[in-house]
Amino acid sequence: MNGIFITDASAIFADHLTADDTVVKGSKFYFGKIEREFDPIDNPKYDLRCNRILKYLVDKIDLSKFKKNEIGIVIGTTNSGIAEFEATENKHHAELGNPAEFLKWYLGTTNYTAGVSTACTSGIKAFSTAVKLLENNICKAVIAGGVDTLAPMPTYGFHALEVLSHEKTNPFSKNRSGISLGEGGALFLLEKGKGNGIKILGIGETSDAYHSATPDPEGVQASIAIQQALDAAGLKADDIDYINLHGTGTVSNDLMEANAVYKIFGNKVPASSTKPLTGHCLGAAASVETYICYEILKGQRALPIHEFDGEYDETLPKINLVDKNTSKKDIKTCMCTSFGFGGTNAVVILGRG
Repeated sequence: MNGIFITDASAIFADHLTADDTVVKGSKFYFGKIEREFDPIDNPKYDLRCNRILKYLVDKIDLSKFKKNEIGIVIGTTNSGIAEFEATENKHHAELGNPAEFLKWYLGTTNYTAGVSTACTSGIKAFSTAVKLLENNICKAVIAGGVDTLAPMPTYGFHALEVLSHEKTNPFSKNRSGISLGEGGALFLLEKGKGNGIKILGIGETSDAYHSATPDPEGVQASIAIQQALDAAGLKADDIDYINLHGTGTVSNDLMEANAVYKIFGNKVPASSTKPLTGHCLGAAASVETYICYEILKGQRALPIHEFDGEYDETLPKINLVDKNTSKKDIKTCMCTSFGFGGTNAVVILGRG
């Protein structure tokens, strides 16, 4: 990765799931909701909840040492302002590039700006683009991350696919029945050659070309993405101290991911899904979960216990899910896995600088 470091970061996301029967009337589902409002934005083109979250996050990042033409922006999303669009019919609210464009407008930057929308992998794909911008000296710093908020239309879509769970999402359980949607955002300031932050050690990206909404059950390309990230980092499987799993709680995703992870790591590396806490934040999922890894490496968070009903699906290969008895060793490397619709697979490895 040529010495690409995260030198600052900020995030906000839910820390528990809440039952709600008003989104899909008459049906109770669980959501990871951020229970607060954010300051409005004084521009109707950009006054979206997702952008209010971005403003809240970017205000916490110190950009004072960079000129406006030195800062790039790459933001992942899937929903953008689709909830607001239903009321306003303002076409800009539905644009997937709106959050990235908002940050450029708000900060007054003049360098590269792009939105990324590759389903659940968007946040890691944003990292991948940011790394290329820095390695090619297009930017001196890049703000990379993802944001998504809850919206009725995507919720109805997942309901139509019959993958919304009426109970809290229960990944890798024999009783799992689907996802719980969430909202959140995370932003990272990336720089090249700064040794005092958390380093991006490796990224792996592949595509399944298997099915638009169902992953290859064998996890072939997912495991290749994992191996690519290890190779890019110059690491072996035994060098990874923790894996934050995609862990959606759907029958097909957990089957695929267990197979992919087991092919590379067996049952040796502690792993957990944090979606039972945050919900599935869609285009922000990879960013939120990478931020959790970032906090672990900074010593600000313990390894997240894998929250589920404890009834592991024995038809899956047995991976090492974090519980209260997991050894609390010093964590030096974390991997975040992300797998999305369309067969998109992305993996990032972070380590201490």
